[in-house]
Amino acid sequence: MRLALFLAAGLLLVRPAAAQPAADSADVASLDAILGALYDVISGPADQERDWDRFRSLFHPDGVLVPTAPTEAGGRAPSVLTPDEFADRSAEAMRTAPIFQGKGFYETEAARRVERYGSIAHVWSTYESRLDPAEAPFMRGINSIQLVHDGARWWVLSVFWQHETPDTPLPDAYLAD
Repeated sequence: MRLALFLAAGLLLVRPAAAQPAADSADVASLDAILGALYDVISGPADQERDWDRFRSLFHPDGVLVPTAPTEAGGRAPSVLTPDEFADRSAEAMRTAPIFQGKGFYETEAARRVERYGSIAHVWSTYESRLDPAEAPFMRGINSIQLVHDGARWWVLSVFWQHETPDTPLPDAYLAD
């Protein structure tokens, strides 16, 4: 009886990815490919619309993005977003935030640490954000990215990040050698 309940519960948790936009198989074939696609799709000049369907295709149907933000009490708090919510907020920021007016947004990976076991992987990805690829970064931080391979492709389950601040400089272990 317990086994039947366990199997039934497991079937309820597994949802097909039918609602997801189809991913380019090259984008999801390896950890390198999906991480490269993740950074590539959010980067570009001011006048370039981002390919949000490509972005969504990288995420598991239950995938989330979790930025952290300062709190009034001086700590940091997470804000959980779906890929759709992230895309909407990013598009709005590119249209309205003074820092982006007439500028692009380019995020690149500066260093990476990967821990993998079977079909799951955790990637610590240090990023640098620029308004122009030729400029120095205006922001750095660390993405904590969880991924799963379902036997056919890699999926992003979550991207959880924090920007570097004077109180939280990037540790040497998360910088390029």
